Amino acid sequence: MNSGNPLLQLPDNKFEAPQFDKINTEHFKPAFEEAIARGKRDIESITENSEEPSFKNTIELLEFAGSDLTNISTLFFNLNEANTSDLMQQIALEISPVLSEYSNDIMLNERLFKRVKSVYDNRGTLNLTKEELRLTEECYKGFARNGANLMGDKRDEFRMINTELSQLTLKFGQNLLAATNKFTLHITDKSMLDGLPQFVIDTGAEEAKERSLEGWLFTLHAPSYVPFMQYSNRRELREEMWRAFNSRSLYDQFDNREIVRRIVELRLQRANLLGYSTHAQYVLENNMAGTPQKVESFLDDLLAKTLPFAKKEIDEIQLYAAQNGFGEKIMPWDFGFWSEKYKSEKYSVNDQLLKPYFRLESVRDALFSLAGTLFGLKFISNSTLPVYHPDVKVYEVYDSEGDFISLLYLDYFPRASKRGGAWMTSFREQSIKSGIERRPLVSLVCNFTKPTTESPSLLTFNEVSTLLHEFGHALHGMLARGSYPSLTGTNVVRDFVELPSQIMENWATEGEFLKSFAVHYKTGETIPDHLIEKIIKARNFLSGYSNVRQLTFGINDMAWHNLITIEQVDDVVQFEKRAIKRAQIFPDVESVSISASFGHIFSGGYSAGYYSYKWAEVLEADAFSLFKERGIFCKKVAASFRDNILSKGNLEDAATLYRNFRGREPRADALLEKFGLITSPPSLL
Repeated sequence: MNSGNPLLQLPDNKFEAPQFDKINTEHFKPAFEEAIARGKRDIESITENSEEPSFKNTIELLEFAGSDLTNISTLFFNLNEANTSDLMQQIALEISPVLSEYSNDIMLNERLFKRVKSVYDNRGTLNLTKEELRLTEECYKGFARNGANLMGDKRDEFRMINTELSQLTLKFGQNLLAATNKFTLHITDKSMLDGLPQFVIDTGAEEAKERSLEGWLFTLHAPSYVPFMQYSNRRELREEMWRAFNSRSLYDQFDNREIVRRIVELRLQRANLLGYSTHAQYVLENNMAGTPQKVESFLDDLLAKTLPFAKKEIDEIQLYAAQNGFGEKIMPWDFGFWSEKYKSEKYSVNDQLLKPYFRLESVRDALFSLAGTLFGLKFISNSTLPVYHPDVKVYEVYDSEGDFISLLYLDYFPRASKRGGAWMTSFREQSIKSGIERRPLVSLVCNFTKPTTESPSLLTFNEVSTLLHEFGHALHGMLARGSYPSLTGTNVVRDFVELPSQIMENWATEGEFLKSFAVHYKTGETIPDHLIEKIIKARNFLSGYSNVRQLTFGINDMAWHNLITIEQVDDVVQFEKRAIKRAQIFPDVESVSISASFGHIFSGGYSAGYYSYKWAEVLEADAFSLFKERGIFCKKVAASFRDNILSKGNLEDAATLYRNFRGREPRADALLEKFGLITSPPSLL
């Protein structure tokens, strides 16, 4: 059955990498159907086994059950994010409830759970290895947290909730992508480009040309939106762009407000069914933070310490703008513009000055070199493996012994078929089955500045930091060691997963690293010391504002997901305004919303978990201080970080892994020290 479907065949390359050259969107639906049937047979073979439940005949078999479906789902939903189409989005809407039903059938299978529980209850007498014990405990916990202990009508309700949620979260993301693509600012009058640097003008011209339009076109995708907001002298256009960006999926055919409310309601109902008072309580039980109270306290404490700095920074920008003839109150669409001018004047550094030194290929090679220095990795370009879009590049990754580590796919540039932002994902996790090791297939997807007819792809400093961030996630995935895919790589608790990514960002402001690759693409000049000094001095520019901005997202997330009753939500926009009021630093603007476009928490995996970015920043600031003490290229510290963090996945509790690396608990004030936002001595957690 389906023997000609490439999704159901073993790939014909030595890496068993996806056969993108043979896969058509039409292949997915029949492949899903066949893979689901195979997965059901795998489950039946476990439940029909008359032997006493054991780790091998129950837990381990369950870990690899439905592997075809896992592979197909992973591939499909990754492509739906990075290179979607109308047909793919339609299939996603059709298949999501089917996959939800399949998952529910497993988690609510009484005979299967009875066998899992038997192994779990007897785990202390089964002579399990450390890895086997961890998988057994995580497997049982997964069943319990997904309704296995529910009875009767509650099981049916749980099943219906999951099915509806799978569709709603998908629809949220589709609406957001459509709303982002819908808006464009088309300029035909050259005078309206006033203030824009040449690289921004060239990008706008290329965008217009691609759409067969005259003049210049600007979009809400980051490489277009961000520099426009920083440099355009046309305040009315900045306001138009800002309002469009911050009202995505509001009040139009892509409106997400009712979807937000319903997602929150269903998540709360599910948590209540499982015995939790809120969705946040349910989620955080599994995280390092542990409880909503701990997260709220963490956010409030950071807000109290950073809000005064943020307000002072805004006052400084307001004063600077006034001194330069701006007589009005700074609004959100003014802040990026005036702060960029202030930064350029105070530190004599800006993106226009730095971009020529950050050619994309040079930054990429520098990351590869850094991974080689720290972890002994080598990257070899492979132009023969098929890719899902011409922009995508593939690299083979090997360790210092010459052993294959991973494939790495790099997808740099924005397009209408790709959602915004930057992320790391995997087409396959690390595993060992029947003695055969399968190494990871990792992908980095970004939305960076495209090359133009005038210049190669030149990154902003923020894009350099972003690439370092995502590369940290990639290292976490590529360096995984272990037998069971659910325990390897980035499959760790949410407030720990950002540690490997955020620690890598630190190298962006290290002069020794910058001088190793930052060369002017025209002159060949290595970035001069005075520019590096300016970058380092500007590192903490607006650090108070940046921290409060991130805290606002975390506060908003917790407000939605620590609700006790949905009746607390009268209106989505107004609820959000009340929730984040204590962190508000700009005048109120009507008809805008974070929530309607907050994909991380409503279509991604960060519900009740957005705080984890700040939580992990505390960890990375403390962890990087060890590199600073011993040397930023110290192989001994890097080896410890690899052995205790990057390769371990979820084989042990996150807190234990961190202590094994650092030798102690993290210092709570490490983050504030890093950003220069502390005046009192640090204390221990």
